[in-house]
Amino acid sequence: MARRHKRTDGDALRVKVTLVKSTIGFNKNQAKVVESMGLRRIGHSVELPDTPATRGMILKVRHLVTVE
Repeated sequence: MARRHKRTDGDALRVKVTLVKSTIGFNKNQAKVVESMGLRRIGHSVELPDTPATRGMILKVRHLVTVE
């Protein structure tokens, strides 16, 4: 699904998620997932820990985000 990046200051794996499409016109639950990931606007990126919970959120909104 995505490449895993190692942080230089720790052993936690991180993924970079970028919002590329608006949540308008999609299910409200998907908008809540995007908001809970910390994404605010199109083009905004966040680094999240690579956990099963994060992977599940990405899977739910995979049509709205890109993952690096």
